[in-house]
Amino acid sequence: MRVVISVLAFCALAACSPKLPDGVDQQALDDAVANAVGSPSTCVVVESNDGKTVYRYGSHTTCARSLPACDAPGLTTIDVQLDAARKGISRAASCDTAEEASRGVAWASGPLPALEGKPDRKMVYAVFMEGADALSGREAKRRLEAAFAKTGF
Repeated sequence: MRVVISVLAFCALAACSPKLPDGVDQQALDDAVANAVGSPSTCVVVESNDGKTVYRYGSHTTCARSLPACDAPGLTTIDVQLDAARKGISRAASCDTAEEASRGVAWASGPLPALEGKPDRKMVYAVFMEGADALSGREAKRRLEAAFAKTGF
């Protein structure tokens, strides 16, 4: 049992953690994302086109939530949005999550914009913010993409 726990702890702290591309500073990226769209109920995931997680902002519990899709009936998840982004579908949507309009959700996703010197980068992202101060989907998309560019991601 100790061996299993040790392997899981190592995996969580090292080899199994998301790996950022060379030259991208984890703390600078976390700070830029926090300043752009951060809150306790924000989830940002960046994946390579083969589905490997490269970056995550937000806890696994937060990122596992199902929330209103806003531009389609029913609920959606960050994983559904990442799948669509890998197919080239970009989106920015927002809507209320409470009947009395006291809370909302913003969704944004798509391919990571190309950066100068990195034209072959093939990654996708998805973000949601949910809460009383959630931005619009368009504003979340604009701010997050600016944060990525600011940090060279």
